[in-house]
Amino acid sequence: MQHVSYFDAIDINALRKEFPVGQAFVERFAGMGADTLRQWQETLFARQLQRAWQIPFYQRLWAEAGVAQGDIRSLDDLGKLPSFGKHEIMQSVERNPPLGDHHGRDIPVNGKLLPMVLQSTSGTTGRPQPLLFSPRTREVQNLMLARAYLMAGMCSTDVVHSVYGHGLVNGGHYIREAVVHFTDALLIPAGTGVETPSVKQVEFMRDFGATVIVGFADYVKRLADVAREQGIVPGRDIPLRMICGHLAKDARDALSEAWGGVELFDWYGVGDTGLIGAEGPDHDGLHLMEDAHWVEICDVDSAKPVAHGSIGDMIVTCLYTDDIFPIIRFNTHDVTRLLPGASKMGFPFRRMEGFLGRSDSMVKLRGINVFPQALASILADSPGFRGEFICALTRDASGREDLLVSIESTEPSSPEALAQYRELLKRKLGVEVNVEIVAPTSLAKLTGVESRQKAIRLIDRR
Repeated sequence: MQHVSYFDAIDINALRKEFPVGQAFVERFAGMGADTLRQWQETLFARQLQRAWQIPFYQRLWAEAGVAQGDIRSLDDLGKLPSFGKHEIMQSVERNPPLGDHHGRDIPVNGKLLPMVLQSTSGTTGRPQPLLFSPRTREVQNLMLARAYLMAGMCSTDVVHSVYGHGLVNGGHYIREAVVHFTDALLIPAGTGVETPSVKQVEFMRDFGATVIVGFADYVKRLADVAREQGIVPGRDIPLRMICGHLAKDARDALSEAWGGVELFDWYGVGDTGLIGAEGPDHDGLHLMEDAHWVEICDVDSAKPVAHGSIGDMIVTCLYTDDIFPIIRFNTHDVTRLLPGASKMGFPFRRMEGFLGRSDSMVKLRGINVFPQALASILADSPGFRGEFICALTRDASGREDLLVSIESTEPSSPEALAQYRELLKRKLGVEVNVEIVAPTSLAKLTGVESRQKAIRLIDRR
């Protein structure tokens, strides 16, 4: 059996034609009809399906659901297949350690065994999950991210400061590859506050003239505070013009103002699938990259499709992962909704609102669904709110569950301030919660905002 190296396994120029970036992306898809897009999607899906039937994980998952090989003929039949998520992947790993049986590393593709890239998730919601990529998958994901950055306006004069983590976690490596391989911007791969202390980060940004920050909003906002603490003025001493990362819906204004009024661009993706949707210069939701993904929005409890515009779990089928790990109906457990109307940029793609919370960390509090991550948007305009909070879920001897929301604020705690926070949260969430106001930076050890790629927002103490 022939083994091939990473760059022998892919044709970069062919991939760039399949999944164009920059002006070539706009020229390919602006004005494209839905039927033309659907033909492309079906062609790619047929390849995924053929490969998936060779993988033990899918053979088992689909057989248990009573699905035979001839039952799925097109994307219209996807609803016959069960979805899966991190839980099923970790079961696969436990069954066949250390990498599971959901990959085809040892199953030849056209008589060749492909190299495999190993990374992991951050473990925000449990044990880190191994992430497995072929060269093709890896570079298509890099192209998708570069597409988002270039659509937002990243260019050759930009100095890009990245605060995504490295090590086994996929984030920092993935961002570095996308920027270096497929844009001509200069990258500063600073990483988290553990990899490069926050004070050093803002000094780097000042000294190298950073114009773009990419990362998660929590830590990006924290860096603006650190800069001011060091006498460095964002927007003057650091000539930032753009933040492109993972943003809270209603906390955007505060983040922009913290960095001198910069333009913001949101994007969404998960470790397994890479980038799925990205905000363009129209600032009208996130354009789903539907030449590479098929997206379903399904009810959190029943897993049935919801009406257009309703909130639900995002279930994703990748259309380009036809070698190492085909991804068919992967439940991200991230909650969002589709937006009405056509793309202002003329794309045939649907648009999504963005990340609205995680259903697998959802708290069912006295019959009401509460998404801890969504509190950032609710609290955004509160006087003195510094952007940092954490929720603690407890259960008393009688079985009653309560949620305590600890909120960092520059304003002192008082009965009046606590009452205002409680009223705000009850009105927005539909259920009463307890509140405490704490000093700025006092929650850092609990949230891990300077040490983790994604801050912790829920502690379950039941």
